[in-house]
Amino acid sequence: MIEHFDALVTKHGKPLNPVVMRFPPVFAREHYERLSHIKNFPDLMGSVHTFTGADKEHRKLLEIFEKKEDWTRELTPAAVMLVPAGGYPLYPTEEGKTLTPEGGRWDTEGFIFRHEPSGDPARMQIFRQREYVRLGTPEQALEHREFWLEKSQEIHRSVGLNVEKVVANDPFFGRGGKVQKAMQIEQVLKWELVYPICSVEKPTAITSCNYHLDTFGTCFNIKTPDGKPAHSACIGFGLERIALALFKTHGLKLASWPREIRDVLGIG
Repeated sequence: MIEHFDALVTKHGKPLNPVVMRFPPVFAREHYERLSHIKNFPDLMGSVHTFTGADKEHRKLLEIFEKKEDWTRELTPAAVMLVPAGGYPLYPTEEGKTLTPEGGRWDTEGFIFRHEPSGDPARMQIFRQREYVRLGTPEQALEHREFWLEKSQEIHRSVGLNVEKVVANDPFFGRGGKVQKAMQIEQVLKWELVYPICSVEKPTAITSCNYHLDTFGTCFNIKTPDGKPAHSACIGFGLERIALALFKTHGLKLASWPREIRDVLGIG
């Protein structure tokens, strides 16, 4: 089901002629440390740790493990983190570059991890995220977000998902979280398309459209031709979440789905 929906998204995004990139579920810790994620969402992060000791340390590790005690304290942080958002591995690949006047467009996909604090089982801790990213001027970034905000609603409706567009209300962490949340809402930096998978009262965000201002352009020294930090925007489709929404709506037996829905998805 995910492959069929993914192909539908590709069909709509192909005319934009984006650069296609696919990323693994880990990226450099050094790159993570340059981002604001640890300030805003420390409770969502995933840090990779591994064993780096010799025989003596291994024996100690096994002893603790056999006692069913906390053996993880014997591990050392690796040089990578789990990816918390689909576009994060992209921006370092453009570090130090000056964009063309047209800016840049990318089509990315990969598994992302979030130590999800929500009780909504449809949100999950790891899922695939398909993104279309734009780097360029503020006008180009906003145009990209507005295009995909409309296009994504069209895509969802074409498969029977009557999503609702809402201003995002992300769970920013800490004392500054209320300020961050208020700024996000006031500036309308992020829209979500929500759908009632597990709850009508609290529908699940299955797709989001984000305007990042010049956050990533400044962080990775990506510039527009006039020398200013590039602005960026993206759309992210949560593929497993969308698959759950489709099964919730049309049932688990594909043969019983409406013919027009199967035709849109290319399902025989």
